[in-house]
Amino acid sequence: MLEEYNWAGNLRYSGTEIAQPSSVEELAALVAAAPSVRAVGTRHSFNDIADSAGIMVNLEKLDGEPVLDEEAGTVSVGAGTRYGDLAAFLVRHGYALHNLASLPHISVAGAVATGTHGSGNRNGNLATAVAALELVTADGTVVRVDRTSPDFPGMVVSLGALGIVTRLTLDVEPAYEVRQDVFTDVPWSSVEENFDAITSAAYSVSIFSSLTGPVATQVWLKSRTDTEMPYTGSTEFFGGTAATEPKHPLPGMSAVNCSEQMGVPGSWSDRLAHFRLAFTPSNGDELQSEYLVDRGSAVEALGVLRGMSDEIAPLLQVCEIRTMARDDLWLSSSYGQETVGFHFTWKPLQADVEALLAKMEAALAPLQPRPHWGKLFTLEQAELQGLYPRFGDFQDLARRMDPERKFVNSFLSRKVLG
Repeated sequence: MLEEYNWAGNLRYSGTEIAQPSSVEELAALVAAAPSVRAVGTRHSFNDIADSAGIMVNLEKLDGEPVLDEEAGTVSVGAGTRYGDLAAFLVRHGYALHNLASLPHISVAGAVATGTHGSGNRNGNLATAVAALELVTADGTVVRVDRTSPDFPGMVVSLGALGIVTRLTLDVEPAYEVRQDVFTDVPWSSVEENFDAITSAAYSVSIFSSLTGPVATQVWLKSRTDTEMPYTGSTEFFGGTAATEPKHPLPGMSAVNCSEQMGVPGSWSDRLAHFRLAFTPSNGDELQSEYLVDRGSAVEALGVLRGMSDEIAPLLQVCEIRTMARDDLWLSSSYGQETVGFHFTWKPLQADVEALLAKMEAALAPLQPRPHWGKLFTLEQAELQGLYPRFGDFQDLARRMDPERKFVNSFLSRKVLG
């Protein structure tokens, strides 16, 4: 068994070895011969979704330089590339992605496969930017699919169940600038009465809180300078006040490693993520969970969670509330619905957290909460399959593409494929 752990240190991988193929041909031969194999990226998953009983494949040696196609408006990138590195490449060439997650350190393929997202009422998750992808299937065949392929909507947020993705093609747009303004102590009553107005107040909006007390601690507005910015430069925001110094999402933490705030415009690459690429996030200091529901149920979900705040607060570091646009990707948490996500950064007390998650899932059940695939949750296949209309279609696709269950690990057995 490997002495290898995930980013948070709460999971020891069970694979027999980590392979680093230096070419697609080498990877294809490895996959064809292996009885059990999975790709592992930047390890920013808090559950065993990337684990394998056999070979774990690291794709860093396959990355190479991204390839920009200005005519098509796309960039082709190696699966193991980090978003921060891709962003730096695009900035040099005058282009941008539509959004970034809170950390720029995560790999493109891992984020896409788990439906990872940024924020913004009109912004789809990161997987919605995928125009095409290349993967090595169970028999070692290299397959390329794009948006014209019938199975494409099932192959993007794939949980690693269909093969090992080697390259992705993403939509890009001309580079733009963003300014970041932070407001503090927005009353919960105002959030509940004006939820849609608050989440549409900027290109990307994040609400941070402990879920206790009368106010949401912080609201971060990331506004594009090429569009209307109604609240930039304002000293008041729905009852909250403009921050007088840079803020960290966690109370009492220095903001030195956060992306620049105080309304200073800068490249999208330096503002859409919450943290700077040069900052290496701490390991082992937290656990994470996230539940996503239809945006029309946002206030009801908030009421449920605030009603549990006495149980949540002792284990919580911070809760972040963000919104995403609907999409048509089968296992995306935003499939078929405008979505709001409630993200929890927990203290590193896994047994206590998982016990609480079961209670939270039961309380949120009438709202059909979809968990983030790469974070902690206790829902199993029986509950999950009712949350995704195309769940059965994805099962059929996985069985067709991987009949010998070469890519099926414990996570997929419990949660998706039986």
